[in-house]
Amino acid sequence: MIGKRIKILREELGLKQDELAKQLSVSPSAIGMYERNLREPNNELTLKFADFFKVSIDYLLGKTDIRNPGEQIDDVLNEAMIGMSKKDYEKLTETQKKQIRDFAIFVKNQNQGENK
Repeated sequence: MIGKRIKILREELGLKQDELAKQLSVSPSAIGMYERNLREPNNELTLKFADFFKVSIDYLLGKTDIRNPGEQIDDVLNEAMIGMSKKDYEKLTETQKKQIRDFAIFVKNQNQGENK
């Protein structure tokens, strides 16, 4: 699955395999092998792909179709949900924002488990 996702994301950015390879310091043939699922990138390179394309590792691995769950949650956060204004939320560090997102995901997953 990771190869298919890499190819889709690369093509969406209008990049050629050699251009992506240069950005990630790998060979163009390696990109081709990843995209054809002939080879799997190691954990470090998988993280580089996720960072480069601004998607979650779960998205790359095909565990979810949501590219970046944190951004999706940021879009819907509001004062009633988290008890602070958007202005105050923007003052938080990235770590604090991630903690809020992670907790929201935890609660959502916990709720889905109870509804089964």
